Amino acid sequence: MTKKKKKTPVDISSLGEFGLIDHLTKDITQYHPGTLMGVGDDAAVIDGGQQATIVSKDLLVEGVHFDMVYTPLKHLGYKAIAVNLSDIYAMNARPRQVFVGIAVSRKYTLEALEELYSGMLLACKKYKVDMAGGDTTTSRGGLFISITVLGQAEKDTIVYRSGAQPMDLLYVSGDLGAAYCGQLVLQREKETFKANPGMQPDISSYAYILERQLKPEPREDVIDLLEKAGVRPTAMIDVSDGLASEVLHICKSSRVGATIYEEKIPVDQRMAQTAHEFRIDPTTCALNGGEDYELLFTVSQKDYDKVKDIPSIHPIGHITEANQGYNLFTTSGQLVKLTAQGWDSFKQNAAGGL
Repeated sequence: MTKKKKKTPVDISSLGEFGLIDHLTKDITQYHPGTLMGVGDDAAVIDGGQQATIVSKDLLVEGVHFDMVYTPLKHLGYKAIAVNLSDIYAMNARPRQVFVGIAVSRKYTLEALEELYSGMLLACKKYKVDMAGGDTTTSRGGLFISITVLGQAEKDTIVYRSGAQPMDLLYVSGDLGAAYCGQLVLQREKETFKANPGMQPDISSYAYILERQLKPEPREDVIDLLEKAGVRPTAMIDVSDGLASEVLHICKSSRVGATIYEEKIPVDQRMAQTAHEFRIDPTTCALNGGEDYELLFTVSQKDYDKVKDIPSIHPIGHITEANQGYNLFTTSGQLVKLTAQGWDSFKQNAAGGL
């Protein structure tokens, strides 16, 4: 009798976050025609007749996604809501309700949770979203925050990652890399504090990049401006894992290639200065840093005149045929392969950073 060979367990860190998602979801079957989009975009889309319900969910874990040494609870609450709203805007939809689940350990007081919820409610007030329910339970260690957000859109206005076509123009809103540099500063100050607890850090000169890390704002305004201009992007995604990663997501979903230009990538000088302090190329921060929550989208060339004067959006490249691959044209005139090296929670030890 032949002895069955024992299967070697696979370390999930060898797959990475996106590899794990692909592996776990590869056998999913949709049983209901009302599920218009399941796994594979910023949010799921559920048929509701002429309108559709857009659903996104996110889980934030203490010690992985945030560090309570330098994260104010009010900021954490605000950010937990804001980053989930970004997924809905990335579908060209409007968020309507959020549901909040928390698991909390005994180290947190009632006053601490009140502070957390004050931040959540502030974000809900700013973006006119209802906190419609949730769940609360205990945790044996740390804080876990689960956010589900529901949005709404006309079915024919929803934008997926999969609609980009060769010759489409590639745009991104705002500037990139600042949130990552803010994280670097916070981690540096944490280590300084551990070495000298009596020292008071002076981080006033880093206000912009710290705000980008601790209190990001989803780009509802970009959705409004595109709608006012009469433009529906052909594909869209929010920049949560770094520009390079999101460009590849659009390309793979749309089965196209892309070329982006280093000189066109929008960076803020305050970010660039901080990157140089850490001896990092600012372009690297923009491509791979993540947590910017800007919108990356493609538009047809016929809409160029409609978008060229919209403030705070920047043309960074164009879509190509799939066989041309994914490329970055550098400021030195080289064409290099674009690769995704953004933060992966299954491969990293530090909370929220590369």
